[in-house]
Parts: sequence; structure tokens; C-alpha cells
Amino acid sequence: MSSRLRVVLEYLHPWTNSAGFFVASHQGWFGRQGLDVELTVADPSRGDSLAYLSRFEADFAVFPSNRLLVRRARHEPLKAVAAINHRGMETILTTRRTGITRPRDLEGRRLALNPTPRGLAMVQHLIEADGGDFAKVVLVNSGLRELLADDVEAGEADATFGNYWAWDALLGRLPLEERVVWPVDTIGAPPYHSYLLGTQESTLQRNPVLVRALLEIVERGYRAARDEPQLALAAFERYVPYFPRETLRSSLELITPSWFHEGEWGQVRAELVQPYAQWLADYGVLPSADGWKDSYDNDFLPVGAKAA
Repeated sequence: MSSRLRVVLEYLHPWTNSAGFFVASHQGWFGRQGLDVELTVADPSRGDSLAYLSRFEADFAVFPSNRLLVRRARHEPLKAVAAINHRGMETILTTRRTGITRPRDLEGRRLALNPTPRGLAMVQHLIEADGGDFAKVVLVNSGLRELLADDVEAGEADATFGNYWAWDALLGRLPLEERVVWPVDTIGAPPYHSYLLGTQESTLQRNPVLVRALLEIVERGYRAARDEPQLALAAFERYVPYFPRETLRSSLELITPSWFHEGEWGQVRAELVQPYAQWLADYGVLPSADGWKDSYDNDFLPVGAKAA
């Protein structure tokens, strides 16, 4: 008898960051271990992946680390059990036409973003770290929509915050050499895990064997996507067939290194959680940085990936 599991992925549509799950599913590895896994995405009218997890409408979810810390501060019993990325994904993106050559050049210019507390804090931090005055930036509320380089070139804004260097920054028709892309971790952002995989604390207590089984297969999927990228590209034909193959290939090459730290997959690292929690507290996104240690548990990872 199979264990039926629902995993809600992190974005509005599947993309290359979920390659490990896609490979595992496409190769039949979940089923061979008795796991009937549904990979899905959240309906934004019902909340993000953590909202599904919190309501027990998902068994596992992939989510931004900051959102987990916010929910933990509200005493929600959710916990990360693996890291998906060891870098921040976001960028400030503009085009050569704008003449913007560094973050402080955004003074007096229009910056599009989804103005969440954390998003506003990040752009303020990055601009002020470069000596700019955040108060002089003209903010454009783009909501959930991520403006592409084509939109900036068309004049909808002078720059945009939030595009991922391994995804949105690659989309559109504007030649890549005309794009100016600054990954946030290269211009002063604190270190953080962009995405984590987690579940309810009750699931960890009730069925630790299942959690370990899932993580072992997911790790295998991510290693296979790294070592045999053709397996990931074949899986993309099922999960994201509506994106150009070359975009998927380029994105996969860029994002693959972010899944591993010193060759290991999955370890949630204190040096990426504690400073980020403190940064979020400093900007008022969290009431305090206390409790970050309880936000994750590496003990369910496959042997070799648990080092603190």
C-alpha cells in the first residue's frame, strides 16, 4: 500500500529549482519506495505553500526561509528538514538603456517590486549599503508580477527587484548583453537559504521513517539532476513543457550549484539562518531573532548530509 503525499512547490508554476523532485518522479523513484507523491503548486487565492502546510492541506512544502521564520514567530509548528538552495535567488535588474550602473543610482528612479515588508527591507538595505538614499527611490507596486527585462526596456519601470538570476532574469527577448543583473548576495545582502523543504512538527513525530524516505529520494533526484542533467531536461518535458528548452538548459546550469554546499545536499546551515533571522529582526520583519535554532532539524537527512 502506497503512502499518499502532497508536496506543494514554492512558486506559481513549476520551474527548474524543483528539478530534484521532477527527476525523482519521472524516474519512478517515489513509487518504488511506496510513496504516491503529488507535486503541485499553490493557488495564490488560498495562500502560499506554507499556508497549505499550516492547514494540513499538504504533507510537505518548499518555501522561502524568511516566511518560515515569520510563521515560527507566531508559534506555528512548522519546521524545515532540508535546504534546497544555499544562496539568495533574487536580483535587482535593469537594462543598459537606463544608465543605472549601481544600486545608489536608483535614487529618483522607478523601482518595481512586490512591496512586502521583507522586500522593502531588502531594497532599502541594498541601496543604503551602496551609499544611496532609499527615501528618494520611486517605488512601483508590481504585485505578484515579476517585470522582465523587456518590461524595463519598454519603460514600465527603470529597474525591478525580485527576479531570480537563474530564472526570470533569463526570460524575454532583450539580448542578454543588454541586461544589467545584480544578484543580491553580490551587492550586500545577508546570507540566507532562498528555499527550504519542510513539514509539520507532528509529521516528524508521527512518521519519521516516511520523512527520511522522502528526503533520501529527493536528495537522489537533486544529485541526478546535477550529475546527469539530461535526466532533468527530460523531466522538464513533462513538468514545464511551455518554456523554451534553451531557457531551461541555461537555468539548470546556473541554479545547480546552489543546491549543494561542499558537495552535500540538504543541510540547513546555522551560518545562513542566524544572520538572516537577525537581519529580519533588525528591519522589523520579525519581532526578534530568538527561536531561529528551532526552525529546522537536520536529523532526518540521509547519512552524510547532517553535519552542523
